[in-house]
Amino acid sequence: MHKVIFDTDPGIDDAMALLFLHRHPDIDLVGVTTVFGNAPLDITTRNALFLKQQWGMTAPVARGAGVTFDPSRPEGHWPTFIHGEDGLGNIGVPDKIDLPLDPRPAHHFIIDTVKANPGEVTLIAVGRMTNLALALREDPDFATLVKQVIIMGGAFEINGNVSPAAEANIHGDPEAADVVFTAPWRVTVVGLDVTTRTVMTSKFMDEMAKEGGAPVQLLSDLSQFYIEFYNQRTGDGMVVHDACACVYLTNPELFETRSGAIRVVCGGIADGQTIQKPDGVGFPPGNWDGHPSQLVCTNIQPDRVLSVIRSTIVHGERG
Repeated sequence: MHKVIFDTDPGIDDAMALLFLHRHPDIDLVGVTTVFGNAPLDITTRNALFLKQQWGMTAPVARGAGVTFDPSRPEGHWPTFIHGEDGLGNIGVPDKIDLPLDPRPAHHFIIDTVKANPGEVTLIAVGRMTNLALALREDPDFATLVKQVIIMGGAFEINGNVSPAAEANIHGDPEAADVVFTAPWRVTVVGLDVTTRTVMTSKFMDEMAKEGGAPVQLLSDLSQFYIEFYNQRTGDGMVVHDACACVYLTNPELFETRSGAIRVVCGGIADGQTIQKPDGVGFPPGNWDGHPSQLVCTNIQPDRVLSVIRSTIVHGERG
């Protein structure tokens, strides 16, 4: 069993990833930590509790960071045109969900859970990496007890999606991302290089909903706003970002990776750009030296990834 803490800012594609983690037979979802990003923190936390309630999840939810790692960074705009005013496609999520939160802030929850399960917990982070960076600042040594970190974020060989240089999760808190990529743990980055090739059509989603009953129908309902956003950009269907990071955990053979140190540009016109120095490529001494090699996904088998998502979400089976 993979023990997983899911660090998330729900968010429509976050919801699909959460249902995947909840239903996969080889995953023990031991916690959900929230962060601001697709919506303000109050909304992303409310959404996590709503999805927990609707899908009968038992994992505790811990409220996380509502501002960037460097709090002097100016606040950006909320992407309501992608995720809706309520963060879940304007489906009418109640203002308050009658479920308790874990009393600890998210970064304390992460540290405590990892220390209670040394070498067993995978952190999957699909929003801004502020909670992970706060945990590293609080207790730098806990990183060596984490099994692995899987990130949805970054763009390496293609343009970003919020600027020519940067992907949204990294751009939202570049300083946090740089702390995470340079920490002494194993990070795999599932970025736009592979997620943009993984498109779930509206027909695929409709068929899943018909087969999967009420839980998958809810996922379909909240995804319609997202599908409409992508219809105007990529044609029929939506890009599956966050669930790809979850599939990497269970089916890494469906991805190709490249190893090397990663740094993040913090400031200037390339703010949030992710740059890897591939192992074995020589450069003069520079800012990538002395940092751990991390993995960047460079290729993906999108049809097989979608098949894994469908099998898991609809049937609760391995892909």
